[in-house]
Amino acid sequence: MTEEQLKSLVSQILENMNGNDAGKAAEASKNGKTPEFLKSRTTTDDGMIADIREEDYTSTLEVDNAVNPEEFLRIKKQTDARIGIGRCGPRYKTKAYLRILADHAGALDAVQNEPPEHLIKENNLFPVQTMCENKDVYMTRPDLGRVFSDEMKAKIRENCIMNPDVQVIVSEGLSSTAMERNITDLLSSLEQGFKVEGIKSGTPIYVKYSRVPAMDVITEITKPKVTIILIGERPGLSTYASLSAYMTYQGKVGMSESGRNVVSNIHENGTNPVEAGAHIAGVVRKMLDQKASGTDLKLF
Repeated sequence: MTEEQLKSLVSQILENMNGNDAGKAAEASKNGKTPEFLKSRTTTDDGMIADIREEDYTSTLEVDNAVNPEEFLRIKKQTDARIGIGRCGPRYKTKAYLRILADHAGALDAVQNEPPEHLIKENNLFPVQTMCENKDVYMTRPDLGRVFSDEMKAKIRENCIMNPDVQVIVSEGLSSTAMERNITDLLSSLEQGFKVEGIKSGTPIYVKYSRVPAMDVITEITKPKVTIILIGERPGLSTYASLSAYMTYQGKVGMSESGRNVVSNIHENGTNPVEAGAHIAGVVRKMLDQKASGTDLKLF
């Protein structure tokens, strides 16, 4: 087929398609424009490409000919799990597949990005760093995320309140997004909760490149009764903004994990950070009263 014959064939196909959406799209593409019916689906009011993650997929049902769509949607509202996304033959529908790719990108960003510096300043967090030099070391050497240099220990000792009722520690952990989205509301709620419970808190500390057991080192330095670390959890495709609070009473380096209490899934679609702060303050009160944590603590 010659080039002229090929152009003629394409022209005929475009003419036949001209009455439907595909034809309109083809014509618009030729003219360097986007048809109105496509604009409404793919772009925002300012002409930017719409972020598929902004769409609440728990409110849409993509299963064709569902027997009971109302009940399906009711169930979808109760979970972040990917149900009711439909299929095309044995494959995902395009929208579901694009959502998976977008959520995977969000999870990668959560792990690889650093939390914004202004967040640390605005929340009056005293910054320190573990023995991890950078993010790559943090990801490949979990042991270094549990320890501090002698210089850093001295810095904590010189600048932080000693012997408080509770020591609060913040870290991005494995999700900078979790820290960025939740920590301001969570810390504010915690502070109010401590006031209500009559609990004296120490200097809030931000630990860069921290693993959970780093809290035990700080406990041995500042000697609080209770220590809390608010840390970003490992992201997944359902959520990459989940924060957890690990708590101990008189923790120490090398302690058993059964000595910790955890409040997990703190994020907008899980435990609201404001509610979590009030709950955590209540748990701290029980730890102080019972002088216990972990499996020894009676919560009910």
